[in-house]
Amino acid sequence: MNKLPKSLQPLIIEYVEPELDGGRYPVKRIVGDTLEVTADIFKEGHDTLGAILRYKVIGQKEWQETPMQHVDNDRWAGSFILSENTRYLYTVGAYVQSFESWRRELRKKHGAISDLSSELLEGKDQITHTMTRAKGEGKAKLKHWLQQFSSASDQESQITIALDSELATLVAEHEVRFAWTTYARNLEVVVDRRRASVGAWYEIFPRSEGTEEGKGGTFLDCERRLPLIREMGFDVLYLTPIHPIGDTNRKGRNNSLKAEPNDPGSPWAIGSVHGGHDAVEPALGTIEDFVRFQTAVHKHDMEIALDFAINATPDHPYVAEHPEWFKQRPDGSIKYAENPPKKYEDIYALDFYSDAWQKIWQEMKRVLLFWINHGVKIFRVDNPHTKPVIFWEWLIREIQLPHPDVIFLAEAFTRPKMMRVLAKAGYTQSYTYFTWRNTKQEMTEYVTELTQTSMIEYFRPNFFANTPDILPEILQQAGQPAFKFRFVLAATLSPTYGIYNGYELCENRAIPGTEEYQDSEKYEIRHWDWDRPGNIRNYITRINRIRQEHPALQLFRNIQFYLADNEYILFFGKMTDDKSDMLLIAVNMDPYTVQEAKLTIPLEDMGIGEHETYTMHELIQDYRHEVVGSEYIIRLDPNKEPAAIFDIHR
Repeated sequence: MNKLPKSLQPLIIEYVEPELDGGRYPVKRIVGDTLEVTADIFKEGHDTLGAILRYKVIGQKEWQETPMQHVDNDRWAGSFILSENTRYLYTVGAYVQSFESWRRELRKKHGAISDLSSELLEGKDQITHTMTRAKGEGKAKLKHWLQQFSSASDQESQITIALDSELATLVAEHEVRFAWTTYARNLEVVVDRRRASVGAWYEIFPRSEGTEEGKGGTFLDCERRLPLIREMGFDVLYLTPIHPIGDTNRKGRNNSLKAEPNDPGSPWAIGSVHGGHDAVEPALGTIEDFVRFQTAVHKHDMEIALDFAINATPDHPYVAEHPEWFKQRPDGSIKYAENPPKKYEDIYALDFYSDAWQKIWQEMKRVLLFWINHGVKIFRVDNPHTKPVIFWEWLIREIQLPHPDVIFLAEAFTRPKMMRVLAKAGYTQSYTYFTWRNTKQEMTEYVTELTQTSMIEYFRPNFFANTPDILPEILQQAGQPAFKFRFVLAATLSPTYGIYNGYELCENRAIPGTEEYQDSEKYEIRHWDWDRPGNIRNYITRINRIRQEHPALQLFRNIQFYLADNEYILFFGKMTDDKSDMLLIAVNMDPYTVQEAKLTIPLEDMGIGEHETYTMHELIQDYRHEVVGSEYIIRLDPNKEPAAIFDIHR
C-alpha cells in the first residue's frame, strides 16, 4: 500500500478549542475536570476520516490517545480526564480510515453494479496488509477473517463478510493511519488543585490581632482567633506582609509622611536591619513561631495565603548589597515607588530593566521557594501589573513545574487588558472590578463577560468585597444593608471570594472623598471588638454554610441570569449538570428601599413541567413555598433581608 511522505499532511485541522491566542498561553482547569476538545477536521473527496485526541503530562515521552467523535459539519469532539495537579499537553491528529472508506464505497456500489470482484480484491488486500502489521491476538483474528473471506463461495458471501462490523473494528485497530496529519501546535492546560477555584478568603493584619491596647499582636495572638475565623466558614487566611518593616521614611497614621515614635509603619515597606523578604518582623515572632502558627491554621482546616510584595525600603539588605537593582536618579540617589496618584516614599522599586535583571529574577524565585519550603502554598501578589509580564510568566512556571499545588493571586486593579494578560501569563486567580459594579446592569454585563467569553478559559475571579485599600462608596454610605447584599453577591456569584477583616463589623469610616479607611490598619495597629453591636458575623457564617452545602455554588461556568421585572433586583441561578442541586438567588441591589419583583422561574432549565408543583426552600430565613408555574413574587427589604437563596426541589 502506498504511503505519503511524513512531510505531507493533507488533512485540514483548524479551529481547535480550547486554544488561547494561537496556543501562546495555556488554558486552566481543576483536577478531576474533563477537558473537552473540539476541532474542524476535513479533506477533499469522500474518504472516511478518523480523529484522535492526544495528551500527556509535560515531561512524559509517550502520548496517550482517545478517539474523537464526529459531531456535525466536519466538527469533531473528544475529551479526557485531568486526573493530576500538573500541566498537560494536548493536540489533535486525524487520518483516512482506508478500510472504512472502502466499505463505504462498497455499500454504495452493492446492488448498483453486478460485478464487484475488483473492489473485493482491494478489500482483501487491505485486510492482508493490516494482518501483516498486527501482533498477537489481533493478528490471529485477522488471519481467521481473511481465511473466511478467501474461502467464501460467492460474491455475496464475501460482501457480507466485508461489511461485518466486528471485522471493521478489528481492522481499524491495526491498520496504518493513512495520510496521518497532526495539528500545527501542542497546546497546554494548567491543572490546578481545587482550592484554586473554590475558597472563602479572610484577610488580616497579624499585628492587629493583639488584645492589649497599644501593643501589637503576635503569631500566638493570631492563633487564638483561628476558631472564630474558621467558625465563620473561611478556608483561606490571607496575611498582609509579615516581614521586617523599615525605619527610613516610615509612614505615620493615615499615610502621614512623618511617623511618630511608636508608629509601626506599613507592612508593605519591607526590609530593615532584621532582614528582608525571607525574614519575619520581630514584633510578630520568629520564623519558628510562624511555622507553629501555620500548623495551627492547618488544624483548623484552613490555609495561609502570604503576601508577596516586591518592595524594598531604604533599609532593606538589597539596597546595601545590590544598589544596581534599583532605579537611580541622575544624582545617584534611588527613586522611590509611585503608582500615580499614590506615592510610596518609604519604598524603593526594583528595576526589572536594569543590567542585573537576571539576578533579580533568580532572587524572587529564591524568596518564593524559601516560603514554599516553610509550607506556604498560596501567594497574593502585590501590584503585579507594575512588573514585566514576561517575568511573571517565567517565575510562575518555574515555581509551578516542581510545585504544581502553588496558587498565585494577582492584585492588579488596572486596565482590563493588563489584568487579562497577567491571568494568561500564569496567575491562578485575579482580583476583579466586582467592587465597583453596583447596578443590576453593571453586574450582569460584567459577570457575563467573565463567564461567556474566552476569559472563562484562563481568568479565575476572586470577588473581594473590600480590601485595605478599597472601602467602596456604597459601603461607606449605605451601612449594614449594603454590607449584607454585597456579601451575598460576592459569595454566590463567584466560588472564590474574599473580605478584609472589619467587613463583618460593617466598618465604613473613610477619609472623606476617598476609598481609604479612616485610621487604616496599613499605618497603625488596630484593636477590634469582634462582638461590636451591628456586626453581621452570624450572617456571614450562614451564607458560608450555604456555600459549603451546595455544590452549585462551588462552580462558576454554570451561572445564568434570569428575568426579574425590577431594575434593582438581580435574579440569577446556579445548578449542577445533573440538576441534583438547583439554586435561584434574588438580591435587592438598592440598600435604601424595599423592592418587589415578579421573578420568571426558569422551569425548562430545571426540567420542571409547566403544571408541576415544586418547592422553593429559602435558605437564609428558612421558609418554604409550594409553587406551580413560572411566576413568583418576591419582596426584599434591605433593612431586614436584602437577598433570598432558593433551593429548588421537584
